[in-house]
Order: sequence, then C-alpha cells, then structure tokens
Amino acid sequence: MIEQRTRVIDASALLALLNQEHGADAVEEHLEAAAISAVNWCETYGKLRQAGVGGEGLVAGFEETGIAIWPFDAEDARLAGELAGPTREAGLSLADRACLALATRLGVPAVTADRAWLALDIGVEVIAIR
Repeated sequence: MIEQRTRVIDASALLALLNQEHGADAVEEHLEAAAISAVNWCETYGKLRQAGVGGEGLVAGFEETGIAIWPFDAEDARLAGELAGPTREAGLSLADRACLALATRLGVPAVTADRAWLALDIGVEVIAIR
C-alpha cells in the first residue's frame, strides 16, 4: 500500500516547480504529502526530455521533491473516462483527467497551473498555483 497523500499534483504544477516558473513556490507548499499520477509523470518527463533535459538529472530532480508516483489503475481509467464529458468544454486532456481521477479516488484536492479547472463542477477541490 502506498502512503496516504493529501494533494495530487498535475503535470503543469510539476513543470512549474521543476522549471522554477511563476507558481513554483505555491507548489512547494503542497509537496510534503503530494502524489502524482503515473500519467502526469509521463507527460512531465516527456516534455522535459523534448526540451533537452537529461533523463538522469530529471529523475534525480523529481525524486528530491518527495512526490509519490501512483499507478494509473482500472478505477482511475474509469473515472477519467467519466470526466471526458463534463470537462470537454474546458479542454482537459487525458493526463488532466488522470490527475482529477486520482484526486477523486484519494478524496484530496488537485493542484494545477490550469485556471480553467476552477470552473469545473466535478466534486474535486482544485487549487490553482497562479
């Protein structure tokens, strides 16, 4: 069993943190017990590798955050699928919905840089970092 977490971080928030962008300090406030879906870690890793960040340094930098990577399981897949309709107009991606599905499953808020999530009425508290 993975240790209980009190926040779920999405790829946009993790990218802000790792790139030290505007909002990184707000993400740092949520790191102590944060989780990330394996789907969001995949998205973050891929974007940073495409930007030329070395894989070993990227993994080491991520590990320093203390964020736990949670598997994307069958329940998350079902929840993410259920969210496709209610989040369509806000333009959420599969990775966005994976984050929200994990937050739903854990019963905790989702942390994001995407302010469009604030308008969603899907039963998940959203914390915007900027």
